[in-house]
Amino acid sequence: MQSTVTPTHCPYCALQCGMNLTPAPGGTVRVSERPDFPVNRGALCGKGRTAPAVLDPAVRLTSPLVRSPETGALVSAGWDEALDRIAEGLGRTRTGYGADAVGVFGGGGLTNEKAYALGKFARVVLGTSQIDYNGRFCMSSAAAAGVRAFGLDRGLPFPLEDVPRTGCVVLVGSNPAETMPPALRYFAELRENGGTLIVVDPRRTKTAEQADLHLAPRPGTDLALALGLLHLVVAEGRTDEAYIRERTAGWEETRAAAMAHWPEYVERLTGVPVPLLRETVRLFCEPEAAMVLTARGPEQQAKGTDTVSAWINLCLATGRAGRPLSGYGCLTGQGNGQGGREHGQKADQLPGYRKLTDSAARRHVAGVWGVDPDSLPGPGRSAYELLDALGTDIRSLLLMGSNPVVSAPRAAHVEERIRSLDFLAVCDVVLSETAALADVVLPVTQWAEETGTTTSLEGRVLLRRRALPAPDGVRSDLEVLHGLAARLGGGPSPEKRFPTDPEEVFEELRRASAGGPADYSGISYRRLAEENGVFWPCPAPEPEPGPGPMPVAAAPAPEAEAEAEADGAVHPGTPRLFLDRFATEDGRARFVPVAHRANAEEPDDEYPVLLTTGRVMAQYQSGAQTRRVDELNAAAPGPFVELHPRLAERLGAAEGDPLAVVSRRGRAVAPARITTAIRPDTVFMPFHWAGEGRANTLTNPALDPTSRMPEFKVCAVRVETVRS
Repeated sequence: MQSTVTPTHCPYCALQCGMNLTPAPGGTVRVSERPDFPVNRGALCGKGRTAPAVLDPAVRLTSPLVRSPETGALVSAGWDEALDRIAEGLGRTRTGYGADAVGVFGGGGLTNEKAYALGKFARVVLGTSQIDYNGRFCMSSAAAAGVRAFGLDRGLPFPLEDVPRTGCVVLVGSNPAETMPPALRYFAELRENGGTLIVVDPRRTKTAEQADLHLAPRPGTDLALALGLLHLVVAEGRTDEAYIRERTAGWEETRAAAMAHWPEYVERLTGVPVPLLRETVRLFCEPEAAMVLTARGPEQQAKGTDTVSAWINLCLATGRAGRPLSGYGCLTGQGNGQGGREHGQKADQLPGYRKLTDSAARRHVAGVWGVDPDSLPGPGRSAYELLDALGTDIRSLLLMGSNPVVSAPRAAHVEERIRSLDFLAVCDVVLSETAALADVVLPVTQWAEETGTTTSLEGRVLLRRRALPAPDGVRSDLEVLHGLAARLGGGPSPEKRFPTDPEEVFEELRRASAGGPADYSGISYRRLAEENGVFWPCPAPEPEPGPGPMPVAAAPAPEAEAEAEADGAVHPGTPRLFLDRFATEDGRARFVPVAHRANAEEPDDEYPVLLTTGRVMAQYQSGAQTRRVDELNAAAPGPFVELHPRLAERLGAAEGDPLAVVSRRGRAVAPARITTAIRPDTVFMPFHWAGEGRANTLTNPALDPTSRMPEFKVCAVRVETVRS
């Protein structure tokens, strides 16, 4: 057996930890440490260590499945039959109801190449505007706030290595001790270096236990909390007036909005005592440098964009953005949540993070694709709105890398809409709860069986490498799109328009992204392999003018790259953004005046308790893959309801008793977990499981007006004991 070591990256979260793979008996691989990768420095969590378990043919799909017209069951089929059925199903809908009756739903775990090809396929082959992806549920509010403040969204505008060197980090609604454990060392090192960690979370999580200060606001009041802190910054004379004058715009309106949120009012709204508000301001403002990092807690709200804007305003008012070791950042969640939103699978975007409504962007991308710009459809529905339209306006759906039956808000309703489709095709590694409802299921390759790029939470573009062949009967998503384009009329020569080689797709992506906000044109597979990743933006060297027209945004050939590198002309990438100017037209950051508003759904007599949701260490997202790993299931075997002893006493509930959590959208049942680590007015459920313990049966699809992010993190419920 060959003992070749393949350096690659974990298939799970946006940390994209480096790991080495070596062949193991049974046609799988063994994971070992890869200390040369600077982000995790060899450390891996349990999910990363056990990732090869899902490569086992016993737990994954290895043959296409089609729905039998005789029995209604999914049965094995050949690839030609399966692809023919998908082409026929999508084509029939397009012919009968129009292109926008066909929907496409992608995922934040798809590689950049797949996300790019999926967006191109939707717009060029299907001609539909109805494409979005599950990343809309994860980072969209932070992205929207970042764009309107800084002119650009990149999760972290600095590398993680800067975190231990700053003076204070305010970590809002994030629990890296469980969601990305190898990152926790950065916060431990921050404290070892004399810095301060402040955690904002309604629960005393494992991360909060390691903080210098823990603020436990009522769920859905993070916006009021940030406004109260900014009020105190102004009242105590801690603003950086020179910075505000030289590098920002819009301060006076924002200052006035913050001054309406005096500390005692904010204490009543949030439950955070005024002395803790004052101590937070002191700890944040006294060091020379400080950061605010947010995650899903403040973002997954119907006011998530404004909430993130309020935290950005705090950074701008104190001069903590666009300076060394300071700034606002979002801790992206999904494995390619950053790259997945940059290259065209989002409803309103084209590759390179270009806007679909920008005529120059349309011309550029259409030139790369060889189509008329006017043929490209306009923006479509956001993720939840797309799912809500299934079976009515959208009659057929192609879905890749997502499991909305478990992960979408108001999940029972979404499941009903999926069941009402005329036709559903799913590409997945395993038979997820959503795939089980499909008319055709295609088994596709996964991380260790394919090469491709991802973009980490730092904005570092990385190369995942193929370490072993896929089982017989399994093909890549790129091969799926190639085969469907050939059947559905993807123009002449689909083998050229939709290549199956990921590096060839990446070369086209480079051209399509050139000159855009997320410019990858100076990045190549060779550079990624040699440099342990490259931070975008990374433009290609400007070509020398010559006779005749230049091809549209051509990326340099490898030999030209080598020559440019020898001349010192290769762009090094951009680890740290905004140090000289922000990405706005005038280079100034924008304050955005915001004000507190209530949750979309507040408690009342019928639903008197707040529910918040989140993750546990041993499971990941909808659990479609991690729930198939014995070691992870042993650590986290099922859902639970976390509640405070005072609430448990009122209910007459003991540890482990089955509890029903009921919202206006449905009912979930799981055992009680009683702890003082949660507020008495709040219960918590993890969202990784299907069935009666499905937390997203309960969650509220109320949407943020800017980002279209659903309000996953807070809804009104009642809790009942379940009697046998």
